[in-house]
Amino acid sequence: MAKELRRGYTTGTCAAAAARAAALALWRHETVNTVSLTLPRGEKIIMPVTLLQKNLDEVEAVVIKDAGDDPDVTDGAAVHVRARKRAKGIVLRGGAGIGTVTRPGLAVPVGEPAINPVPRAMINSAVADLVPAGQGMELEISIPRGEELARRTLNPRLGITGGLSILGTTGIVEPMSEEAFRTSLVPQIDVALAAGWKTLVLTPGRLGQRQAEEKYGLPATAVILTSNFIGYLLEACAERPVKGVLLWGHAGKLVKVAGGIFYTHSHIADARQEIIAARAAAAGASRELVQEILAATTVEAVQELLQRAAMEPGFWDSLAALASQRATALVHGALTIGTALLNLQGEILGLDATARQIMGGFSYV
Repeated sequence: MAKELRRGYTTGTCAAAAARAAALALWRHETVNTVSLTLPRGEKIIMPVTLLQKNLDEVEAVVIKDAGDDPDVTDGAAVHVRARKRAKGIVLRGGAGIGTVTRPGLAVPVGEPAINPVPRAMINSAVADLVPAGQGMELEISIPRGEELARRTLNPRLGITGGLSILGTTGIVEPMSEEAFRTSLVPQIDVALAAGWKTLVLTPGRLGQRQAEEKYGLPATAVILTSNFIGYLLEACAERPVKGVLLWGHAGKLVKVAGGIFYTHSHIADARQEIIAARAAAAGASRELVQEILAATTVEAVQELLQRAAMEPGFWDSLAALASQRATALVHGALTIGTALLNLQGEILGLDATARQIMGGFSYV
């Protein structure tokens, strides 16, 4: 029987817990090592407080992030909240290690610390009953090493600079949550739209991203990482005022789209050779060549076989066009879609006519 994975808590929950502990010490002079919180869905939890420091003017509380069994880059991070009295209102500030929003399109305005709306509401709720009527409090959130940790997140691509975001919609981290991961990719689209792009480049991985930006000069703010969730991101684009999409990436990944596969993890769908072999057979490849393609283990090996059979480059162009057709059908024609298939060196193997047009619109040379 498989072990049940342990849930954890978001950075928003940790910040709310630290804020409550600090407020208890500031206003009621209570030193606590746990606090009680009510999460957005009504669940009540007890959170441990690791450190509480107080002087005449301010209190600082620390909660250590526990992500449960989820491979979260912020697992074990120390979430600090420093509380100070003020004349009125509750004000949230971002300290060291908390990112600042620099591009429009996110749920937080440009120039504000990257503390998302639900965590903001959680923090305010956690302290509201402790602040005396007619008085106020400033809460400064910080995370040591936050800027370093943020480099391993999507924050740099979203235009969030200087650190991490305070996140969470339920307060809970569900371990290995595929839904949470794919949902986290969608804000890239909103940031690109806010930057003025109506045509976007969707690529599964960071190699494709670097090749698009550095080798071909495609605009970084229009490049969207999809991971394996190509179909999900295409549908998210179709739900927004996106007009066109360039599917861009290694042929071994995007050829699956030509076979109607839109979640491309190899453990779920690895039909690269079968798709290529079927299309090669339809294009007149010999029985022997089809068998060699089916036995090949990499796209690069297939490329050599097709070169020897004089089936390039037109073969890859036709596969790119087929991928675009299948993707267009997925979104019921809501987007103009082109596809570029690359090898590991970043050289374009196949490109359909729509992809050429899209790249020309990006001033591609």
